[in-house]
Amino acid sequence: MVDLSVNLAGMAMDNPVVPASGTFGFGKEFKDYYDINILGSFSFKGTTKDARFGNPTPRIAECKNGMINAVGLQNPGVHHVIEHELPEMKEYFNKQVIANVSGFSVDDYAYTCELLDKEEQVGILEVNVSCPNVHGGGMSFGTSPEAAAEVTRAVKAVTAKPVFIKLSPNVTDIVSIAKACEDAGADGICLINTLLGMRIDIKRRQPVIANKMGGFSGDAVFPVAVRMVYQVANACNIPVMGCGGVSTAKDVIEMMMAGATAVQVGAANLINPYACKEIIEALPAECEKLGITKISDIIGVVK
Repeated sequence: MVDLSVNLAGMAMDNPVVPASGTFGFGKEFKDYYDINILGSFSFKGTTKDARFGNPTPRIAECKNGMINAVGLQNPGVHHVIEHELPEMKEYFNKQVIANVSGFSVDDYAYTCELLDKEEQVGILEVNVSCPNVHGGGMSFGTSPEAAAEVTRAVKAVTAKPVFIKLSPNVTDIVSIAKACEDAGADGICLINTLLGMRIDIKRRQPVIANKMGGFSGDAVFPVAVRMVYQVANACNIPVMGCGGVSTAKDVIEMMMAGATAVQVGAANLINPYACKEIIEALPAECEKLGITKISDIIGVVK
């Protein structure tokens, strides 16, 4: 019998599999496919201070071994999430969830996190610093160690729950940014967010996506994600949630060996709504093949 349980910054999980934010909504779209309580947890749809309609359509472009999206953080806003989504979620999910938070200023992040911190269902705050800093020329908070640390400090000042900073891979030195977040008080790091990609419709001679560029995710980004998880896990003393191109139980094991304590599954959910269920069901057999009796024992075994 393989023990799949892990402890993520104090949040006990039956297994390390977590659907990634933006690919699982608030869980209600998937609850009719299978009992989502088999999940370790899930990261719900990225939430901002105010409601957002998102980017113009088309927002999605297919590509080899992946996809590009530019949804633009469409969400109903934090007050609606607290008043409607979380109470409804109690009816079909009996575990704590991960609240993914986005913002366009440091104050935005602090405001939204402070509200969600009070919610019993929220076990971890996942702070996405890949958003454009409207007060800093539009550059992402996650491209600068100083800006990422500033967001981390602001959120930690108003919250008591564990704070994981979700980092962008669109940087030259992921380790310096992760370490700056750790030094600023982060309880964990989540990586990677999407890479930046683009497709062109050669018949129309125009970008496929209205936003021109978007987040590239899917199987093709997995080696990049493994590399960055490995680098950050070996440089920092806080847990890492790995994300990026995970679609099989073997991928979960590989990412955990690189240093991830929990592993998020993103684009695979959009291709196959049963992706996480199938991964969880396949994990024990894959572990047994490798002589793994306790999955937490393999976290960061690769040095």
